[in-house]
Amino acid sequence: MNILQYAMQMEKDGEEFYRDLAANVENTGIRSILTMLADEEAGHYRVLADIEQGSAEVPETDLLDHAKNVFAEMKDTGRALHLDEAQVNLYLEAQAIEQKSIDFYTEKAAVVPQGAQKQLLTRLAHEEKKHYFLLENIIDFVSRPATWLENAEFCHLEQY
Repeated sequence: MNILQYAMQMEKDGEEFYRDLAANVENTGIRSILTMLADEEAGHYRVLADIEQGSAEVPETDLLDHAKNVFAEMKDTGRALHLDEAQVNLYLEAQAIEQKSIDFYTEKAAVVPQGAQKQLLTRLAHEEKKHYFLLENIIDFVSRPATWLENAEFCHLEQY
């Protein structure tokens, strides 16, 4: 299996994982964010499929901005999140999967020659870092929803 085929399978698996997670979450905000992540993984799959046919580009997404709005809306509703430890562990598992994706894309970008594939792999690593960061914020939010947005010292969802 070549790099692109492996990456395509990885993205397909990621999409299925997020869709399964979203299907089992009662909170509509968290479900919305997980669905956005699944859609992002599906988009990565399409880009990887396109590059096999020629050239493709990973579009810049506004995932973090949308997620920030969803978090703010959830905070404003004041409804308590009822999550068990198993649910938080699933988010931690998702975060570990994203880290593996980051490592894979970074490693493969270092070994492929300059060109469209190298640029694509580097860009995908950057996008997966956004997913990792978003999952970190989900974990923080569900672990301490009362204080998550209260700290004015920093912004949780900065663009990078």
